[in-house]
Amino acid sequence: MRMDDAGRDAYAVMVYRDKVMPMATVFDADAPRKAVNLTVNSDLLHRARALKINLSRTLEVALVSEMKKREQAEWLAANRAAIEGYNELVEGEGVFSDGLRSF
Repeated sequence: MRMDDAGRDAYAVMVYRDKVMPMATVFDADAPRKAVNLTVNSDLLHRARALKINLSRTLEVALVSEMKKREQAEWLAANRAAIEGYNELVEGEGVFSDGLRSF
């Protein structure tokens, strides 16, 4: 698993009560790296290099973020009917704890 400078999984961590906790990743961080060719705006590339931005790491982080967004959107679309059905049921019948709550 790839780690950042602090020894944490660089791709998926969360902070909970001031503790860094690993989260499930969306890809195998131990898989071998593969060289690829990309086309990037030349000014953007020049400025990123001037700032010593790790292009590979930045792309990986951006890809993980985009993949998570798209997977969430796909899950929501696939489950929309069930979610709407549940919401209609709760709207019409309430939930089991309605009579128990004091707020």
